[in-house]
Amino acid sequence: MPDAGTLYVVATPIGNLGDLSARAAEVLGEVALVAAEDTRRTGVLLDHLGLRQPMVSLHEHNEQGRVPTLVERLLSGDSIALVSDAGTPLVSDPGYRLVRAAHEAAVRVSPVPGPSSLLAALSVAGLPTDRFLFQGFPPAKQGQRRAMLDALVDESATLVLLESSHRILACLEDLCRVFGGERLVLVARELTKRHETLLRGSVEEVLARVREDPNQQRGEFTLVVEGAPPRHDDQVSLDAAAVLRVLLDEVPVKQAAALAARITGQPKNRLYQQALEMKDER
Repeated sequence: MPDAGTLYVVATPIGNLGDLSARAAEVLGEVALVAAEDTRRTGVLLDHLGLRQPMVSLHEHNEQGRVPTLVERLLSGDSIALVSDAGTPLVSDPGYRLVRAAHEAAVRVSPVPGPSSLLAALSVAGLPTDRFLFQGFPPAKQGQRRAMLDALVDESATLVLLESSHRILACLEDLCRVFGGERLVLVARELTKRHETLLRGSVEEVLARVREDPNQQRGEFTLVVEGAPPRHDDQVSLDAAAVLRVLLDEVPVKQAAALAARITGQPKNRLYQQALEMKDER
């Protein structure tokens, strides 16, 4: 029985073809097969390299069914390169089923590291990176997206999100509503491409810039969001709702929300919405 091949997990450029490593090009030229999320996009890369390697599509809709055949190829001695549309495979991309099956079959799995929109955005955000939480793409529906953000509002780690041109504005609006307008955010658009832009500032500031410039609503986006201020065990925990109830007896809604934000450290926009709801219930 021949020795098993190797499954190479190969990072490819997220925009600029010059970012492909020499090792990645070498591996792509040596494998028997390239398993690509989109064979058309990967075909452009292989053409750029002057390669004619056989390809097979491997995406979220067919991965489960194609894994057994690919593992058989690996066990027969063929090496395979797994690539996604762009960047590092398995980061919000398909492929983990194939990697898991290769491990279970005692096939060697080898990473060929390189470009990643997640790490590229983190490196230029100017926010803490000792702890970060990658959330991928938020839900498309507003209610589910807000629920996800609400669950993260007290997360102290830096947050990283991906978003499409169709929903970037709605995502920033929900960030502003749930996290408050003061939280720092970096919106990285079209990273490494010709029209790359980085917008950094408070959520409120960045939202205004994206609203007023249609060009900032086009392309692919990576968002890096400042984590919530850490809570210390020796600090008194204040119930924001209780604080609002007291303040609403004395001052108008807007002022009550502003004072409650200063007292509790919670987002002013969120407290303002809560204050409005409390006022309506009275």
